[in-house]
Amino acid sequence: MAEYHLTTPISEEAARKLKVGDVVFVSGEHVYTARDEAHERALEMFEKGEKPPVDFEGSVVYHVGPVAWKKDGKWQIVSAGPTTSIRMEMFEDDFLRKYKARIVIGKGGMGEKTLAALKEVGAVYCSFTGGCGALAAKGLKEVRSYEWQDLGMPEALWVITAEDFGPLLVTMDSHGNSLHADMDKQVAARKANVYAQIGIKE
Repeated sequence: MAEYHLTTPISEEAARKLKVGDVVFVSGEHVYTARDEAHERALEMFEKGEKPPVDFEGSVVYHVGPVAWKKDGKWQIVSAGPTTSIRMEMFEDDFLRKYKARIVIGKGGMGEKTLAALKEVGAVYCSFTGGCGALAAKGLKEVRSYEWQDLGMPEALWVITAEDFGPLLVTMDSHGNSLHADMDKQVAARKANVYAQIGIKE
């Protein structure tokens, strides 16, 4: 287990050094929010040969619907607690292969398709603790732009400068390891053991 302070854009080499259990803090200008609709739009644009308003390569993509307000003419993130990431499982593998983001952040983990893509492109999935939206907002220092506003505040693409955003726990890495999958196996084994002890057949 190690601690890393990374600045975007993040290289494939740097992402492949990260392993499950490592703690990461992120700084830099290539930090973007993206939920279901932003992923879908980005992929549609790729298929049409169009470019999104940001360069996702080497970036950090945060599964979050931020709460923001405008103060003195500038947007500020007030709260940014993570969204449940499994909702993006249908998009994430394709998104990673096409756009080469290096860190995906959310809560709850993702599935086998995303894990395979992380291994292929050299990227990791990091978990941020749910219910800590105000803490997350402290690391998201500046909103540089607010793209795809037609999708609404939670689904839009927010372009952010981060400063020591974290702590982020690597729970899926580019070496095929997934803390979430390991935990599911442990829970299933214990469940089967408990059922056997009390005479319940699954």
